[in-house]
Amino acid sequence: MDNFRLDSHKLMYHVSRVNQWLDGKKIFPIYVELGLSGGCNHRCVFCAFDYLKYKPGMLGENCFKKFLSEASKGGVRAVLFSGEGEPLLHPKAAEFIAFAKKKKIDVALSTNGVYLDRFASQKILPHLSWIRVSLNAGSAKNYALIHGTNAQDFQTVLDNLKNAVSIKKKNKYSCVIGVQLILLPHNNKEVFNLARKLREIGVDYLAIKPFSWHPLSISDEHLGIYREDHILQNKLAKYANKDFQIISREHSFDKMGEFKTYKKCFGFDFISHITASGDVMPCNAFVGKKEFVLGNICKSSLSAILKSRKRKVIFNKIYRDWDINKCRKSCRLDEINCYLYGLKHPVRHHNFI
Repeated sequence: MDNFRLDSHKLMYHVSRVNQWLDGKKIFPIYVELGLSGGCNHRCVFCAFDYLKYKPGMLGENCFKKFLSEASKGGVRAVLFSGEGEPLLHPKAAEFIAFAKKKKIDVALSTNGVYLDRFASQKILPHLSWIRVSLNAGSAKNYALIHGTNAQDFQTVLDNLKNAVSIKKKNKYSCVIGVQLILLPHNNKEVFNLARKLREIGVDYLAIKPFSWHPLSISDEHLGIYREDHILQNKLAKYANKDFQIISREHSFDKMGEFKTYKKCFGFDFISHITASGDVMPCNAFVGKKEFVLGNICKSSLSAILKSRKRKVIFNKIYRDWDINKCRKSCRLDEINCYLYGLKHPVRHHNFI
């Protein structure tokens, strides 16, 4: 069971914003993915941003705070700290998380968990809606191979998760603590061991998703494994209980061999991707391609960028020239696009609800 709708979308909870969009009005995004650091302490075999070479740039404090203040007033509801690198490498990550929450924006964090020590958890858990740790093996040896790091990082992450769960429970924080695994030929036999360990630690869920190749990545395009997800889901069911969910991203798996059912990406208007250098991108598929930079939040306001002629020109270029079926097979915008395209192009007899 997916109580968090990880395998779907949540636009039905934002009817007024969708109606504004349908009426052709300029809208602020509901959700922003924000990079804090370009650098990373891991070299994962599936990394979508490996082509960027892990340049250690970091988002500036003044730039960030100015952007978040405007975003809050404009209607941005949630921010995910993720991006090209590991966000907890930023020395002010905890301060940024607290600042975003102070601005009444829901905050989440995606991390490899190595720097999520007890001190970091104590500072950030009070402010987070959720935290998701990327953990893609069930043994130290395989973890080192998949994450491109030292084997001891595996136990470090497990210990950090255990401490985070303890701090959450002791203080009765509402933050959901989850783990995500990308299913690969390297790890499909270790999912069971990982599920057992995570249930014992007390995290809220383990989510299993397919490898979705980034069109610019230098990783192996055929790295993923898609045939065993349903079998795994059935076998993993015994590890779940009322406090620990196993979430198989079945829609995402199913779509890996399918063509897009829509012709345009309408989700651009509802989600923004901002890099650690402050560049605003249509989505993460274009990160690193200068010709698709809509603007920079360190140089212009988000409002000015969203209303700019440059944004209109770039979007028109994407709609005219970009082959939507060359995008990531199961990207974050896919379910949103299916929904929005359906609103724009209703089926016959749609009044027979």
